[in-house]
Amino acid sequence: MDEIAALIGPRFARSEPRKNAVAYMQGLLSERERKNSWTLSEQVGQAVPDPMQRLLSTTDWDPDAVRDDLRSYVVDHLGDRDGVLIVDETGFVKKGDRSAGVARQYTGTAGRIENAQVGVFLTYATSEGRTFLDRELYLPKSWTGDLQRCRGAGIPSERGFRTKPELAMQMIAGAIDGGVPASWVTGDAVYGGHYRLRKCLEDRQVNYVLAVASNQHVIAKTSASVIGIEYRADALIAALPAAAWRTRSAGQGTKGDRRYARARARINGHRDPDAEYWLLAHRSLADPADLAYYLCHAPKRVSLAELARVAGTRWAIEETFQTAKGHTGLDHYQVRQYTGWYRHITLSMLAHAFLTVTRSKRGLESETTPNSSG
Repeated sequence: MDEIAALIGPRFARSEPRKNAVAYMQGLLSERERKNSWTLSEQVGQAVPDPMQRLLSTTDWDPDAVRDDLRSYVVDHLGDRDGVLIVDETGFVKKGDRSAGVARQYTGTAGRIENAQVGVFLTYATSEGRTFLDRELYLPKSWTGDLQRCRGAGIPSERGFRTKPELAMQMIAGAIDGGVPASWVTGDAVYGGHYRLRKCLEDRQVNYVLAVASNQHVIAKTSASVIGIEYRADALIAALPAAAWRTRSAGQGTKGDRRYARARARINGHRDPDAEYWLLAHRSLADPADLAYYLCHAPKRVSLAELARVAGTRWAIEETFQTAKGHTGLDHYQVRQYTGWYRHITLSMLAHAFLTVTRSKRGLESETTPNSSG
């Protein structure tokens, strides 16, 4: 806890909230089954939850500043030029309609439409470990279009509607500008299908392997024509010869080495003459009809194995959600206000980073939770 206190202590002007923040972190790292203001207060010997509740509500501190400390801490201990930035969202099922951003919306957490909040997260994965870097609360239009409702939940007036890919772009830009060493960005089709996100990465000369839908349109690159022919992603991959497919590992899962067949086709790209553009396909060996597609912006002469590695890294964020919800109380909060959500989530992310760094220092592999992709 001394390391954590030294890291975030300067963000608190007074000693009481500084001690409460460290105590809150200590509670998040405990073996308590539920980790909210009441149980965390009991964990550190406080008779009532008021100090912990004030920490998440009225105490003067900036969760974005602590987020910056978290990012520096992760880079110092896990930073690697070959690191991968991963974007994805997770849901927090809630009752009622007063919690900031809560709405009837699809969440993968429940696997269906539920009354929930949705957070978009940025995770960092290197050979040393994987953990969070950033977070943003998604606000549906039913919220941003109702100023009175936003005021009631403490949402700043300047916070307008932003899509999930737009929130991801903001976090990726913050990480890159903040000095996070990374060679790749990956994410699912929610993000890969967003043209502006891909353009933003290419403008910054950041490589990506981003999932897209089977009906994504691409232009095949051929030696006979600069323009090429437009295809749907599934049609272009279906036109490849059988010899184009190679079996590659996507890492270890609960049942051992996860091996898939991979193939790629060159496609046209218009913005970065120093890069190569590929359409990558991933096919299950058990079910050849189960295919996934990725758009890739990559260094010249990139190997198929490297593209497969980055595509496989996308599952790291699912593992991170599982371990954070299971071990550092990511979804255990009982706050309704906008600021309270950011404060709890940021401290939970820092607790997860602390565990990840501790394991890395001890040379331990990530085995807390099995690989979610199985």
